[in-house]
Amino acid sequence: MEWQTSRFLLDLTTPKVMGIVNVTPDSFSDGGQHDSVIAALQHCELLLQEGADILDIGGESTRPGALPLSLEEELARVIPVVREAIKLDVPISVDTYKPQVMQAVLDLGADIINDIWALRWSEPEIGTSRLTGVSVVSRHPNCGVCLMHMHREPLTMQVAPMDGDVVLQVLLFLKQVAQDLNALGVQKNRLVIDPGIGFGKMAAQNFSLLSRQIELLSAGYPVLAGWSRKSSLAAVVGNALSTAATIGSHERMVPSVVAAVLSVERGASIVRVHDVRETVQALKILNAIK
Repeated sequence: MEWQTSRFLLDLTTPKVMGIVNVTPDSFSDGGQHDSVIAALQHCELLLQEGADILDIGGESTRPGALPLSLEEELARVIPVVREAIKLDVPISVDTYKPQVMQAVLDLGADIINDIWALRWSEPEIGTSRLTGVSVVSRHPNCGVCLMHMHREPLTMQVAPMDGDVVLQVLLFLKQVAQDLNALGVQKNRLVIDPGIGFGKMAAQNFSLLSRQIELLSAGYPVLAGWSRKSSLAAVVGNALSTAATIGSHERMVPSVVAAVLSVERGASIVRVHDVRETVQALKILNAIK
């Protein structure tokens, strides 16, 4: 199985590690640590040294309750980092849902659009024209696209989480969105699907997506799993002295690595992580026993 991206054809027969580069002051896990161009690029280089196969750069926090970021501010954060990161000669993914940002980073040479809205979001119509994520990726015929499932939107997704069988709902949604893109000419080998762990789902529902992840493979697309430092992990490992809210990002590292390994064992082709070195080491152990 291969993933076509702007500059690279990625072989997914071995799992790929996507390292997270948040150029934000307010991300739930590492906000403010890499919010300058120099700091972000240093982090990119560190993640590559630790074994990352892909870098995922994002300028807007989408944690539960996060307020939307203006287009101008997101462009100001992301463009300088992407412009330099392209020179690292590795696949560069950009975590954005705004078509204008997609257009800008793809024009710079970015390889992948990683969209929590699965290309459904667009600015309110202005006059007779409206830029959409679908139109942007269609005009860049080789870029990779990650389509994620999200219930509601970041500001409200945990206020009224999903009901019922989330696995079936997630599968049907992602399968339909991907098929609609295929019908519009976006080739199947450009698409990857992400069940959206934590995006409008309760902890038990997230773990059902992990335990039954193999069912998502029936959609016919590679799966990207994003469990890194999520609150569902903290909820499980918390105790009377430390609740999910008080468990820091470092304490979530081991549970995150375990979740990444279990995801790969259940068929995930890409894992999106903060802790690259530890995840790479763990996946080497998994590979050794296969």
